[in-house]
Amino acid sequence: MHPLPAAMETTSWCGPRTCMYLSLPQPQPEDDVDLEALVNDMNSSFENLYSSVQCESTPLLHNGQLHRLGETHAPTHAPNLGQQTSPHHRLHRSQPMHILAVRRLQEQQYRTSSLPAIPNPFPELCSPAGSPTLCPGSLPPSEPSDKSIVKVFSEDCIGKVVEIPAEMTARDLCQLLVYKSHCVDDNSWALVEHHPAMGLERCLEDHEVVVQVQASMTSESKFLFRKNYAKYEFFKNPLNFFPEQMVAWCQESNSTIPPSHLLQSFLNSSSCPEIQGHLYVKESSRKAWKKQHMFLRRSGLYVSTKGASKEPRHLQLLADLEDSNIFTVIAGRRILNAPTEYGFCIKPNRVRSEQKELRMLCAEDEQSRTCWMTAFRLFKYGILLYQNYKIPQQRKALLSHFSAPVRSVSENSLVAMDFSGRIGRVIDNPVEAQSAALEEGHAWRKRSQRMHNLGSPSPLHPSSLSAVIHKTQLWFHGRITREESHRMIHQQGQVDGLFLLRDSQSNPKAFVLTLCHHQKIKHFQILPCEEDGQMFFSLDDGATKFTDLIQLVEFYQLNRGVLPCKLKHPCTIVAL
Repeated sequence: MHPLPAAMETTSWCGPRTCMYLSLPQPQPEDDVDLEALVNDMNSSFENLYSSVQCESTPLLHNGQLHRLGETHAPTHAPNLGQQTSPHHRLHRSQPMHILAVRRLQEQQYRTSSLPAIPNPFPELCSPAGSPTLCPGSLPPSEPSDKSIVKVFSEDCIGKVVEIPAEMTARDLCQLLVYKSHCVDDNSWALVEHHPAMGLERCLEDHEVVVQVQASMTSESKFLFRKNYAKYEFFKNPLNFFPEQMVAWCQESNSTIPPSHLLQSFLNSSSCPEIQGHLYVKESSRKAWKKQHMFLRRSGLYVSTKGASKEPRHLQLLADLEDSNIFTVIAGRRILNAPTEYGFCIKPNRVRSEQKELRMLCAEDEQSRTCWMTAFRLFKYGILLYQNYKIPQQRKALLSHFSAPVRSVSENSLVAMDFSGRIGRVIDNPVEAQSAALEEGHAWRKRSQRMHNLGSPSPLHPSSLSAVIHKTQLWFHGRITREESHRMIHQQGQVDGLFLLRDSQSNPKAFVLTLCHHQKIKHFQILPCEEDGQMFFSLDDGATKFTDLIQLVEFYQLNRGVLPCKLKHPCTIVAL
C-alpha cells in the first residue's frame, strides 16, 4: 500500500473484510469552506458505514484473547487479513461508531437483542472486577483515626463539640478552649467531670488524658469548663488547708511545722504523714449516717472500729486511693439527707452508676472537707501535682522576656503642655503638671454636670454610662440570688479574694459585693449616695465615694479598705 499524498487527509476503518478510505478535499485558500455541509457529509458517511457492519461480533477477554460461548481456546496468533476464512470463523473486531449513532441507540428501547455487541476497548479500566482503582485490595489501607470527639459545656449549659487528639491532656484542652473562647489565660481554668444523676463532680488534674476519663463516664455525664482558683492554692498557703489538729505528724512533733516542711512531708514518698479526724459515713444498706474516726494514709482511707485507736487490728480499709477518685457531693443534704452540706465521695474508677460502690462521706465544716480532699490528691499523685503547678509559672517566666510592654516613640515624646496663653509651653515642673491635670479634671466634671442639667441628647452621657457600664464586666452577674452566689463561689475555689457583684434583692437601687475570706462567704452592700446633684456609690457609708462600680472594684483591688482582704479573683462565667 502506497502512502497517501500530503495534500489529502484520509480516515480509514478496517474490518475483517472491508477496508475503506474517505478522502476529504482540501479547500483552497481563496475559497470559503461550508462547515455545515462538510459535517453533514461526514455524518451521512458514518451512518452508511455503520449500517453495513455485521451484527455478529466476538468480544474480547481482559487479556486480549478471543472467546466464544461454550469453547475455550489457547492463545493463537492473529489471522492474516488477506487470508480467506469461512463465515463461521470470521472475527468481527470493534467498529467505529459516530456520536450521532450512539445517541440514536440511546433513544431506543435499550433492547439488548437488537443492539450489536460492541466490545469494550479498555476492559481493564472499566470493568469493576478488573479495575485497579475499584478493587478493595488496590486501595492503600486506611490508618486508624487518632482523633476523638469531646463535648464541653459552660456554666450556662451551652455545649461545644471539640475534636482532639487521643492523647490530649486536660490542661491542653483548657488551653484550646481558652483560645477558642477568647478568654484571659490566667492558668485558673479547669475541666470538671460532672455526674448529674449521682450529684458528683471533680476537677480533672492537668496531666489526666481526657479521652480515658471520658471512657469511664456514663451517657448522662459531661465535662464542664469553669474557673478553679483553688486547684493549687495549697502550695501557696498550706497552713490554711492543713490544720495542725488534723495532721498526725504535727501532733507527734509537738511543734509548729514550717509550711515548706509540711508540703515536703506530703510530696516525699518516704515520709508517713496522715490526716485524721471524725467523718460521717453513709451506710450502704440504709440512709443513716454514722460518725466514725478516720485515718487517711498513702495506702488508703481507714476507719477505726474502736474509737480513735490506730492499732492494725482496729483499722478497717474503707477505700483505696490508687484506683479511686475523690468527688464533691452536690446538694448532699437535700438528696442524701446528709448531716451537713460539706459532703464528698470516693468513687472507684470501675464504678459508673452503682450507688452501692460509692463511699459517701461528710465533714463537719468546709476547712475539714478541703483538708481531706487535698490530702487525697497529694497522696495519690505526689510530686506530679507540684510539677503541674510549676509548668504555668515556668511558661510565664519564659514568655515574660517577649511579652514585656514596649513603649512607642510617640509615647516617649509625650510631655505636659500648657495652652492657656497665646502659644503653648512645656511644663517642666512635675508639681505644676500634676496641678494642671487636676484642674483639667475638675473643669471636665463641671462641663459634664452642666450638660446633665441642660439635658444631653447623647446616649453616651457620663451619668448614664456610670449606671450601666458595670454590666459589661465579667464579675457582675445581675439579678442572681444569695444562694446562687454561694454556689458560684463554692464551685470556683473559695480562696481569699474571690468576689462577684450582683443586684441587691432588698434595695432595688443598691448592689451587693460577695467576697470569700478564710473559706467563708461574706456580703457587703453598696449603697448609692448623691452629692452636689451627682450620684456616687459607696461601700463605707459615704466615706469613700466612686462614680461607678468599675472604679469601686479597681480601688479595692489595690486597697483593702473596710474589706477583710483585697479583691483578687473575679468570679466569672464565660460562654463557649
